[in-house]
Amino acid sequence: MNRFNIRVYGLLINEQKQVLVSDELIRGMYITKFPGGGLEFGEGTRDCLQREFMEEMNLNVTIGDHLYTTDYFQMSAFNPEHQIISIYYFAHAQEAITVPLRDKPFDFDAAQMAVYEEKKETETFRFINWEDFSETHLTLPIDKIVAGLVKKQY
Repeated sequence: MNRFNIRVYGLLINEQKQVLVSDELIRGMYITKFPGGGLEFGEGTRDCLQREFMEEMNLNVTIGDHLYTTDYFQMSAFNPEHQIISIYYFAHAQEAITVPLRDKPFDFDAAQMAVYEEKKETETFRFINWEDFSETHLTLPIDKIVAGLVKKQY
C-alpha cells in the first residue's frame, strides 16, 4: 500500500555560526541529516520537532520560522512504498547541549554501537562551521536542497 511519510526537521545554528547535523547508522546505511524525525498521529509539526529534539538530544528547543516543505515527489530511501514529505523549521536551543558532540562523522562510541546492535540504528551529533557547511555534507536529497537554500539566503 502506498503511504505518505511526513518528516519534520530542524536547522539549529549555534552562536558560533555552526550548523547541527545528526550522523546516523540505520540498517547498515550511514546518513548525515538534520535532526528530526517522523510526525506521529495527533501531533502538530512544531510539536513533533520539539519532541524529536527532546528524544534524540534531551534538548528543549523553540521552533522558529518555516524554511521549506517538499514540493516534489521523493520516494523513501528505506521503503519504496512510501512518499516522503519533509517540513523544515529553524530551531533554537533553550539550554546548553549536553549530549556528546563529535568532531568527525560517524564517530560512534561503544554504547552507541550497542544500541545499534539491538535496534539497528544509532546516532551522534556534531556541528559544522557555517563557512564549511554545504549540501555536500548531507546525505538525503531533500536535506541537500534545504542546505543550498539556507546557504543562498543567509
